[in-house]
Amino acid sequence: QVSVLYFARSAELAGLRCETLSVPRQVTSLQLWEEIVKVHPRLAVIRDQVVFAVRQEYVLLGDQLLVLQPGDEVAIIPPISGG
Repeated sequence: QVSVLYFARSAELAGLRCETLSVPRQVTSLQLWEEIVKVHPRLAVIRDQVVFAVRQEYVLLGDQLLVLQPGDEVAIIPPISGG
């Protein structure tokens, strides 16, 4: 289980700011995104704009293999505008 944190538009679409999800221990960043979208289908609209932070390190969606530990933090970070 990992803690998923939602920021900005992802929080609006998911309807919450954080939750705990059960996901595979070894998963690509794209597969992890797909697992999250299964729970929150409305997030699909920001797929091409989103970046993850896993254990506070940025990860782009793709084939990068993640080895997740119980309690790891995964942040969903859509583009943020402002000055």
